[in-house]
Amino acid sequence: MKRYESRGKVEILLLRGDITELEVDAIVNAANSFLEHGGGVALAIVRKGGEEIQRESREIVRKLGPIPAGSVAVTGGGKLKCKYIIHAVGPRYGEEDGDRKLASAIEASLKKAEELGLESIAFPAISTGAFGYPYREAAEIMAKVLRDHDYSSVKKVILSLFDERAYREFERVFDEVFG
Repeated sequence: MKRYESRGKVEILLLRGDITELEVDAIVNAANSFLEHGGGVALAIVRKGGEEIQRESREIVRKLGPIPAGSVAVTGGGKLKCKYIIHAVGPRYGEEDGDRKLASAIEASLKKAEELGLESIAFPAISTGAFGYPYREAAEIMAKVLRDHDYSSVKKVILSLFDERAYREFERVFDEVFG
């Protein structure tokens, strides 16, 4: 685990582990536009958190339509230790304006946490799995958004990485960006 600080008041933790085990106010899910949680982090969240997360997600899409890349939707945390799941829709690598959309998904997650008055939030490496973003590029975008966000209620941000290679790459980038 590695600790960083943003704007002198927000603790940022980089850790290797299972995001579904964390005790935080909200977990961010790396979602697709249809909020169908069939693989990766999304599937792990539904398996541990319960089918109600998938049902709530489908209801959101039924009412609002597909969630565009760069945007978020919120469901309850089901049986997980969090109150909420913020479903952040990242872009596919190589998609037009992808870096901006990835930054937007991260920023929208933070803003939603602030709107809900949350103090802690955990992120996976959005868009790096099935959506193909290289770890380094995703880490650079995430580190800059976390560094530059204007925090109010959020006091702790955890970046939970499941695999050692991802952890090492994010650690290199975060060391550069946060000093």
